[in-house]
Amino acid sequence: MDTSGERKPAYGAARAPSADNETMTDTDIKAVFFDIDGTLTSFTTHAVPDSTVHAIRSLQKAGIKVLICTGRAPSQMKVVLDTMPVTFDGVVAFNGQYCFDDSGFFASQSIDQEDIRIILDWLDSHPHVVCNFGEKDYVYFNQDDDALRATWAQLGKTAPIRYFDDPHERALTHETFQISPFIGVQEETELVGLCRNVRGVRWHPDFTDLIPADGGKPRGIQRFMEHYGIAREQTMAFGDGGNDTAMLAYAGIGVAMGNATDEPKNASDFVTDDVDHDGVLHALQHFEIL
Repeated sequence: MDTSGERKPAYGAARAPSADNETMTDTDIKAVFFDIDGTLTSFTTHAVPDSTVHAIRSLQKAGIKVLICTGRAPSQMKVVLDTMPVTFDGVVAFNGQYCFDDSGFFASQSIDQEDIRIILDWLDSHPHVVCNFGEKDYVYFNQDDDALRATWAQLGKTAPIRYFDDPHERALTHETFQISPFIGVQEETELVGLCRNVRGVRWHPDFTDLIPADGGKPRGIQRFMEHYGIAREQTMAFGDGGNDTAMLAYAGIGVAMGNATDEPKNASDFVTDDVDHDGVLHALQHFEIL
């Protein structure tokens, strides 16, 4: 299956969205995938709007699967999900690299150890760089600094606990699904260029999430498509950050939040209102799914 970020008409060329976000009709959506930060939760209130909770419950009542699709690790989602009076049907974590549900379905893809060695060597030559390492049940930083503390403060009550450890002692002996150095685009390009099968996806200007080059949120969606036996055009996705761009381009209907950056907006079929102004509910009503 194609996992590229190119926009491909989900319903044929005649159904492509117009410049004024003309409504698509005759949708048959079976699964809706939601990013967390900036999509389900607000960066202003650090809470999930009541309208979004209502929308999720309504989707499930209609028999539509509702899933998380996030860059967060499984162990970092509890702090958010515990604030929501809803249960999700499945989770795509680590930007597509770790998928599971309560029925026992599981699929994953970790970073190749040779690439981890390259990343560790690069970090050794750049000792100032703060970096996050993501395992299934443990996510840790190599060190702390003011920039990390400021970034974590932006997440408010949805910020997970920070742990610190030595990646030289863990990263090559524990399955690692995502590595997130706090670097700019130029350093990201340099580091990715050294690796064999790694690319960066970025939802925050301060850091990038390094994942397998053949992975990503669309691959996570595909895993659940295969699990549920549904087609690409029967999926819908909501997101706001750069790491959501490929997902919004891939889904049958891709919706960018009003607070999204330009890249995901340009890849989407529809730009809804922002998270603080009922964007999720309004998009579902716009496409007559609710």
